[in-house]
Amino acid sequence: MSNSFKMVAKTLYGFEEVLANELRKIGAQKVEIGNRMVSFYGDTGFMYKANLCLRTAVKILKPITSQKVRNEKDIYDFIQSIRWQEYLGLEDTFAISATVNSTIFSHSKFIALKTKDAIVDQFREETGERPNVDTEHPDLSIDIHIQRDLCTVSLDSSGGSLHHRGYRTATNIAPINEVLAAGLLLLSGWDGQSDFLDPMCGSGTMAIEAAMIACNIPANINRKEFAFEKWLDWDLDLFEKIEEACLNKTRDFHHSIIGIDKEYSAVRKANVNIENANLTDFVKIKEGDFFESEKEVEGPLHIVFNPPYDERLEINIEEFYSQIGDTLKRNYPGTNAWFITANLEALKHVGLRPSRKIKVFNGKLEARLVKYEMYAGSKKAKYQN
Repeated sequence: MSNSFKMVAKTLYGFEEVLANELRKIGAQKVEIGNRMVSFYGDTGFMYKANLCLRTAVKILKPITSQKVRNEKDIYDFIQSIRWQEYLGLEDTFAISATVNSTIFSHSKFIALKTKDAIVDQFREETGERPNVDTEHPDLSIDIHIQRDLCTVSLDSSGGSLHHRGYRTATNIAPINEVLAAGLLLLSGWDGQSDFLDPMCGSGTMAIEAAMIACNIPANINRKEFAFEKWLDWDLDLFEKIEEACLNKTRDFHHSIIGIDKEYSAVRKANVNIENANLTDFVKIKEGDFFESEKEVEGPLHIVFNPPYDERLEINIEEFYSQIGDTLKRNYPGTNAWFITANLEALKHVGLRPSRKIKVFNGKLEARLVKYEMYAGSKKAKYQN
């Protein structure tokens, strides 16, 4: 582990344990769970691998140094103490994002501005020139995190959030975030060992993520770029070896993955995204109404979906959720059905008792991932068998 260094994978609330398990599976060292983040150790190749493979990570940060700070002068001096020419050339651009959880400092934008001044001044003093800021497509993304009085400076190896997988070019209103979809699937225990259905599939994100998990396809294999590709120590040969090794671990899938949506426009968009993800052999999308459907496969079926729960939509929430419960109970025996909702009142109308409720967030909305077990025959018969 001589070339290993500490990294931080940021995630969404409720997925910390899932992300830690993902990290252990791909070989991370010293995995430690925090709040919406998991820290771990690995080398440069592992940093590339983490960005490629992790389904529930939003970003992979590489901390370079940290120090206690009490005021803005401390921050300026601390940033100036870092040898920025090791990370940034004069012709390169940079951007800074700052998060602050402190009683001493209150404005993250001010911290970002102080950081920028310190970096620019260092270059001016040493070269007479300065690199430029580019908030859209920087060559180096710098992350400043202040927790109480501890300031940590990290390099953002991902760039844009890792939920931008690269396959989704067609979307509907309020599509589910890809990291959230993958996290819900992993929380539900989906492992590709049965048939799968998303009965309200929208633009197909849940079905695509389900297929990628089932086939062990790296989550970000279709992504256009990562921030580390612009770093001064970027190693293309190493990245291609890591990518090839990850692709060699894909596996066959011998069940069906189906998405249903009653809107033709959604079906069309889902098919575009499935084609972008190179998954047309594994995912089939049908136009249809879940409430008029029934289970089409023998054996166990795994359902995960994201029903509408916004009051602005033109549906009667009570009636809609009641129909979800009726359809599952009547037409889907031998099924584990999971769905997410931020409308906690609506759950009361499903008319079934959930066997699990997990608190998650959909954006800023507190939500629940709920599980309903639909037994083939009566529950009593199941236990007698």
